[in-house]
Parts: sequence; C-alpha cells; structure tokens
Amino acid sequence: MPPQQPFPHQSQPQQFPQQPYAQQPPQGPQPPPGPQFPILVSTMNDIPGQEIVQVFGEVAGLTVRSRSIGTNIGASFRSLGGGEIPEYTQLLYQSRHEAIMRMCQHAMAFGANAIVAMRFDCNEIAGTMSEVAAYGTAVRTKPAQG
Repeated sequence: MPPQQPFPHQSQPQQFPQQPYAQQPPQGPQPPPGPQFPILVSTMNDIPGQEIVQVFGEVAGLTVRSRSIGTNIGASFRSLGGGEIPEYTQLLYQSRHEAIMRMCQHAMAFGANAIVAMRFDCNEIAGTMSEVAAYGTAVRTKPAQG
C-alpha cells in the first residue's frame, strides 16, 4: 500500500492566488525619502551622530477629530464582517500627522531643531471623537565631534 497523502483528494499542492496588495520590489536605485516633518522627530532618547546641546523641555501637539455620520454608518457595516475599517485607519493617520506637526511648531517656537523621546497618547471623547496627543522633548542638536 502506498503512503497516504495528507489530502488524498488533491493531486497537486494547493496554489493560493497572489494577494492583490503584494507589490513587486522597485527596480533600480530609489531616491531617499524627503523629510516628513520640519524638524527631526525621534522616538529614541538620543540621536546617533548628533549631540544634544540644549534641552528646552516638553512640547506637545493635540488634535480632536469627530467621525462624520457617513463614516460611522459605513464603518458600522464593515465591522459586522470583521477586519480593518479603512475609514477609521485614515482618520487616525491624519490625526497623528496633525498632532506631530503641531508638536513641531511648538518646539520650533523655542528654537529647537529636533524632538526626542516622542510618544503618542490616544483617547476617545463622548464616544464619537478621538483625541490624539503627540509629545516629546524639544532639543537643539549639533553634529557630534568624531
């Protein structure tokens, strides 16, 4: 008797279609990405290759966003099936970016050229609004001496 295969009803291994979001790696050299924010923002406590020469203290940026009735209805239907809700994902990405930009403006008002130890805090307000806070330490840096 030949050895039994795990799936005797299949003569070939099952082939899964390639995911529609899978992308081929870019061909050739890619240009470096441009800066996302007007000053350097790091979640680390120091910046490799830089020396912190002045600390200005804590800076923060906040935003509170309300979800529209259309977004809430669309998201409610999507949540029935489970999985990601793109309307809320986009809302949170935009909120985080806006909070970081406001934090950068706060830091630049002190004369900082970087923010270290950056963190986020998120809360829900009244069940319909999302608060996103970005905070960190505003500093002035210079290239480290070799």
